[in-house]
Amino acid sequence: MLGRLNHVAIAVRNIAAASKLYRDTLGAEVSEPEALAEHGVTVVFITLPNTKIELLEPLGADSPIAKFLEKNPDGGIHHVCYEVEDILAARDRLVNSGARVLGSGEPKIGAHGKPVLFLHPKDFNGTLIELEQA
Repeated sequence: MLGRLNHVAIAVRNIAAASKLYRDTLGAEVSEPEALAEHGVTVVFITLPNTKIELLEPLGADSPIAKFLEKNPDGGIHHVCYEVEDILAARDRLVNSGARVLGSGEPKIGAHGKPVLFLHPKDFNGTLIELEQA
């Protein structure tokens, strides 16, 4: 069911400072920030040869990233995103296996313009999993 690793997401307090660190210190290719109001975040993507790193900054006090940063003041890995060929079939298979899909269970459009779902971290060894339609 799982395809390639699409990205690893890191929550940060200051996306400009984090982008500068990746660009200037590590020499990475860094995208421009993009606000995703529906998800409550501003995102930046770091392009690597085999995957991406997604930097996430809260967009408002109700952002899930703001809540994450309350518990993890220095930031840190927020989630791992895997690609799937058919997100609805993947969702149905997971739900039938007892996994919990966060939110309404219906995919939302993610940062890449493709449908995404999140799976409960308690069902996956404490890791928040994002699935993205390939």
